[in-house]
Amino acid sequence: MTMTAPAELGLRERKRLATRRAIQHAVLTLASEQGLENVTVEEVSRRAEVSPRTFFNYFGTKEEALIGDIPLIPDGDALHAFLTAGPATDVLTDLGELLARTVGDADEDVEIHHLRKDVLRDHPHLLGARIASMRGFEEGLYKVVERRVLNDDPTLAEDAEALFDRCWMVTMVGFAGLRHAWRCWADAPTPGSLAERIRRSFAELYTTVQKLR
Repeated sequence: MTMTAPAELGLRERKRLATRRAIQHAVLTLASEQGLENVTVEEVSRRAEVSPRTFFNYFGTKEEALIGDIPLIPDGDALHAFLTAGPATDVLTDLGELLARTVGDADEDVEIHHLRKDVLRDHPHLLGARIASMRGFEEGLYKVVERRVLNDDPTLAEDAEALFDRCWMVTMVGFAGLRHAWRCWADAPTPGSLAERIRRSFAELYTTVQKLR
């Protein structure tokens, strides 16, 4: 899943993302067909219709391509809107909108998701690497949330422990909302729009939190 708003992508960037997806799809398909240990970079390149040199411009190894991309914390208008929304709005709802606006054309990635899930099941060490990479995304998300929380309540800068607790709570709850949306979208008979699925999941999250108050 590549978190980049499609409206912000130029033709060159869209081609770059398409090539990354083609390489990932190729390595996952070949690994599922004949086992990862029997797959070569040359075979992956042929299946993806790129040269081995192009493969190495995108990924260092076949294992790196198999693990795949992690979500990217956006910048630009979507991030600015989140950071400056103000304390009158719900930070979790705004976080959901930030993520929904930045999933790009990940609607094309559902097949890659299922292929990767099946292949990683047979390679626990690569699954561990995938999980570790997602921790990096969590930490990046925390930094964005911290900026928003400090904008909403600058006095928290004087209490590092309270700031840490609040920001990690928002981050982890938001990450759970994203995982819920991703799972529902990937497992749906007709996945539809991932962005809309994220919005629905965060709306359900907001309703649930309100009922618990």
